[in-house]
Amino acid sequence: MPQLGFVLQWVVKAFAVVLAITILNFFLIRLAPGDPAVVMAGEAGAADQQFLDQVRRDFGLDQPLAVQLATYVKNVLTLDLGQSFRTGRPVTDMIFERLPATLLLTGTAYVFALIVGPLLGAIAAMRPRSVFDSLLMVVALVFYATPIFWVGLLLILVFSVQLGWLPPFGMQSMIPVKGAVAGTLDVIKHLILPAVTLGLFYIAVYVRLTRASMLETATLDYVKTARAKGLPEWRVATAHILRTALIPIITFAGLQAGHLVGGAIVVETVFAWPGIGRLAFDALFQRDYNLLLGVFLISALMVVFFNMVTDLVLRIADPRIAGRA
Repeated sequence: MPQLGFVLQWVVKAFAVVLAITILNFFLIRLAPGDPAVVMAGEAGAADQQFLDQVRRDFGLDQPLAVQLATYVKNVLTLDLGQSFRTGRPVTDMIFERLPATLLLTGTAYVFALIVGPLLGAIAAMRPRSVFDSLLMVVALVFYATPIFWVGLLLILVFSVQLGWLPPFGMQSMIPVKGAVAGTLDVIKHLILPAVTLGLFYIAVYVRLTRASMLETATLDYVKTARAKGLPEWRVATAHILRTALIPIITFAGLQAGHLVGGAIVVETVFAWPGIGRLAFDALFQRDYNLLLGVFLISALMVVFFNMVTDLVLRIADPRIAGRA
């Protein structure tokens, strides 16, 4: 019952947050320079005033801003995200066509970072100030400070251009691969570079966070008591230190899961990955307001959902959190 009450409270808060984000995004998009009618007129090769007025009437851009906002919010509440200015297709269909590719990329990068990062951080914490620890901290700092797009381009130059081991762009080969197994392997080959590029930044964060958390936890009294009882060091590290040190890692992992889509925009653009990040990038240059707002809304829903899941996991991992809530 306490968990059910917590979920209900979160649903109410989430609705208010998403509604506020929807309104804020609407105004931010409208404040951006450029007119979608002019962009579409340029693509159609008809820039006369009559054509521009017709486009604005078709998409409701001639209405006052308050009317446009009220119409958009009403449509969102009825799960209608409108139509793309450029293609005329429903925004919902366009997003859900691209969403599986983004979830595949971000999910792979997330699992990769969540496994490798804490593992390396734990090993470094068990051997503080060693050569391995110092080298790992330097490497982690380099990947944390290096822009994601630069890492992606470097990996393409090394593993695609120079070595020819992996494909440099896309999700599938240009020539269709026959067979389910061969098709799956083809997607995996295309997935490796973008997933590693996106995951390396978060691995660097997990390494430093896990190391710092474990070193801090190792100084607590109950850990000293466990060592005094003669428990093996591996048992102390796994059962006593790591369990407590996982609390901040779980918190960051939940925040990261929601924000991976933001990082995926850059990675999908570099690797021409057909996800919603690339869709948002193209919509930005085409001034496709409805499509941009739809991508932002889906991203906000993902952030809110993963934050709720994180809070639930933290309440299970540390009952003291539920007691203070």
